[in-house]
Amino acid sequence: MRIRPLALALIAPLLAVATLGVAAQADVPTPPAGWSTMWSDDFNGPNGSLPSSTNWIVDTGHGYPGGPGNWGTGEIQNYTNSPDNLSLDGTGNLRITPRRDAAGNWTSARIESQRADFKPPAGGVLAIESRIQMPNVTGDAALGYWPAFWALGSPYRGNYWNWPGIGEFDIMENVNGINSVWGVLHCGVNPGGACNETTGLGANRACPGSTCQSAFHTYRFEWDTSVSPNQLRWYVDGQQFHSLSQSQFPADTWANMTSHAGYFVLLNLAIGGAFPDALNGPTPRASTVPDKPMVVDYVAVSTKGGGTTTPPPPSSSAYSTLQAESYSQQSGTGLETTTDTGGGQNLMQVGNGDWALYRGIDFGSTPATQFVARVASGAAGGVSGLVEVRLDSRSNPPIGSFAIANTGGWQSWRTVPANMSAVTGVHDVYVTFTSGQPADFVNLNWFTFAH
Repeated sequence: MRIRPLALALIAPLLAVATLGVAAQADVPTPPAGWSTMWSDDFNGPNGSLPSSTNWIVDTGHGYPGGPGNWGTGEIQNYTNSPDNLSLDGTGNLRITPRRDAAGNWTSARIESQRADFKPPAGGVLAIESRIQMPNVTGDAALGYWPAFWALGSPYRGNYWNWPGIGEFDIMENVNGINSVWGVLHCGVNPGGACNETTGLGANRACPGSTCQSAFHTYRFEWDTSVSPNQLRWYVDGQQFHSLSQSQFPADTWANMTSHAGYFVLLNLAIGGAFPDALNGPTPRASTVPDKPMVVDYVAVSTKGGGTTTPPPPSSSAYSTLQAESYSQQSGTGLETTTDTGGGQNLMQVGNGDWALYRGIDFGSTPATQFVARVASGAAGGVSGLVEVRLDSRSNPPIGSFAIANTGGWQSWRTVPANMSAVTGVHDVYVTFTSGQPADFVNLNWFTFAH
């Protein structure tokens, strides 16, 4: 979502070296030994056609429905699905082209991968890579250009207010036609926090050899869980220019951006907004020239190592006290020490779209008909939501739920029962949270089931 101006301190001295551009490749390159391609698109197809709808979602307008305006970044263009803004060129490239009409209105394009599960295998490495030529425009004519290749944590889909906690990897960003690539991590809370939001933790460098604007370069991000502490690394043309270590972050911050289902990939070309304005604002200007595309040769996601199958956890009785922090996976939640009887931790300040998964819950042969949870809320007046139980898939309808509003404070606990559909056997249990507004509305300490 890139909600920030990047700090001016990130701007290193830039080396502009002019050489001939590099021709586009026809196909995704074969991954190096030990790596396996998880997903890719080589953008082969007829001239003027849209990218594959199997692979990509085309975003339109000035923001997600119910999300922040101007995509949260202050950019001014209207994203469209018109081939004028977004199309294959018939020679193995995708072109994202900003246009300006006679009235001065800008249009451009933004796409995101259908898949949102990109993460490394346990003990392995994930790489997200693309070969891109930035818009070939510089100087005053480039003011306001903001091309980007990046990834967002999957819980952002459908929520749009949990940034930056769910994580964002900016693999390639550029503004105003400067010969430089920025790599940035966004995480934690906004403002401030472990990732110094809204700026993020970033580094930049000039493109090797040819300028970023005059030639194709390969931009790559790696998330390495084969080492301890885990590492995040950014590369241009195989040269590393930025890295971050798990040891730099609080445990909950790292867990919130790495323990969810994974990431989806985005490509877009914005016009104006916080980042270009921070360097040369305000942008765009009358001197800004339209029609200069970002050209993308391919996108590939690959993995290396890991792959060891983790045996499923032993079944837990549905009738025992199931601690909220014992989830197998979660999205959007955090942990804190509880003052409730028994101590331990609770899921904290949970809001709409958040969820936690508890695998292998054994309901036995006598049907369970009641869901019981220990909850607290410090939500503002008028803020409330539903605590729900779903079985085996988050897309399945709830089998039971109850509403919760302010209980007197985020550590003011009460036990709430709810009737539910009869359940037997062993199931994966999703506890999901639904509200008609974005504010957090509940903490969860434990839950159980009853006949």
